[in-house]
Amino acid sequence: MEVSNQSRRQLSLQTWIFVVLFLAVVGLLGWLSTRYNMEADWTASGRHTLSAASSELLKQLEGPVTITSFSREDDLSGLRKRTRGLVERYQRIKPDITLNFVDPDLDPERVRAEGISLDGELLVEYGGRRENLKSIGEQALTNAMQRMMRSGERRVLFLAGHGERRFDGEANHDLSLWVRTLTEQGFRFDDINLSVEPEIPGDIAALVIASPQVALLPGELQLVQAFVNEGGNLLWLTDPGEENNSSAIADQLGLAFLPGTIVDPTGQMLGIEHPAFVIVAEYPSHAISEELTTLTLFPRAQAIEVIEEKEGWRTTPLLNTLPRSWAERDKLEGSIGFDEGKERPGPLTIGMLMSREVGEEENKREQRVAVLGDGDFLSNAYLGNGANQELGNRLLNWLSHDDSHITIAPRTSPDTQLEVTPWLYFVIGSGFLLFVPGLLIGSGIVIWWKRRKR
Repeated sequence: MEVSNQSRRQLSLQTWIFVVLFLAVVGLLGWLSTRYNMEADWTASGRHTLSAASSELLKQLEGPVTITSFSREDDLSGLRKRTRGLVERYQRIKPDITLNFVDPDLDPERVRAEGISLDGELLVEYGGRRENLKSIGEQALTNAMQRMMRSGERRVLFLAGHGERRFDGEANHDLSLWVRTLTEQGFRFDDINLSVEPEIPGDIAALVIASPQVALLPGELQLVQAFVNEGGNLLWLTDPGEENNSSAIADQLGLAFLPGTIVDPTGQMLGIEHPAFVIVAEYPSHAISEELTTLTLFPRAQAIEVIEEKEGWRTTPLLNTLPRSWAERDKLEGSIGFDEGKERPGPLTIGMLMSREVGEEENKREQRVAVLGDGDFLSNAYLGNGANQELGNRLLNWLSHDDSHITIAPRTSPDTQLEVTPWLYFVIGSGFLLFVPGLLIGSGIVIWWKRRKR
């Protein structure tokens, strides 16, 4: 075929038209990519996609969410990468979620101010509320957003007038640091002196009795007992050796406090000199202890036991000491040892939960009571130890019926393991090392031979 000048010009024109159209299409695709975003999760289990429950919750959230990850910049464990990957799934549905990273080594003051205790811990902020998350996962993050979204202001009253720990006091034995974190979660705190206000409101989330040092007046004690009888939620913090008449409340609940202070050698094994420090490292299955894996520290505790099963009440031990502990009845001085037959050996319960159904059929609700054999663990002096603060937060959330969790089923993937026998290993290896190269060499020889004969 003879190629003329005209045909050359036509071919050149077609080439330039193709180049121009190709560049236009590439530019258009690039522009569209800045305006629109489309992603697809092709994994067998959809593990890179949020669950339907999380997606639905995000659609209900109004306003921005800020997530701050306290993780080191030289991230060898991949915490920042895992956190970024998790939050990006949320951002695909709710773009106004902001993720920030703070290096704990570079900003220790903020770490202390925010109560951060673990590398990789998250601070989630929404609607003026904030919550710390020690675990990185969809279920934990979604549940935190759910609590902050639906938790209205809940009123909690502290009993006052008997030398109790103050909710707004700055002394080491007071509870202001704990209360401050809960205020940011939507709680409102106040105290009530029953000698001045002889009535406990029935619409409060919970009443807190925080280690009274003197006896309640008979009328005050009756008001507290009536509050419990009528279905009020109660958080009762006690300490060993309290000399007051609050044991009448324990009798009302069918509980008793064992004499003595619990001694736990575990603390000394971990470098804690005082023998009265109790370590709790394992928790039963309960809404309060779900995903709680960090130990809690109780500086001075007494044991609680059930002496009578009151009708309608369900009792659940929440905090149990280790078997090597015991209730020491002598002074914690000099050489301390377990006296068999005189002192109660461990494991001992220092945290008891109780609940029952109250109200008429159409207005039935659950009453909740938490009794702790130690009030120091939530004090300003010891709140930062282990998971003390998290446990205290969970206790009050449970008492105010804010314990519901979105359960997200774990993503499972199909079996991708290939069982290969030694013989099959030999065949595959020989094929790639000998057969495939031989086939290519043979094909090359055949092609060369045919061209040579032309």
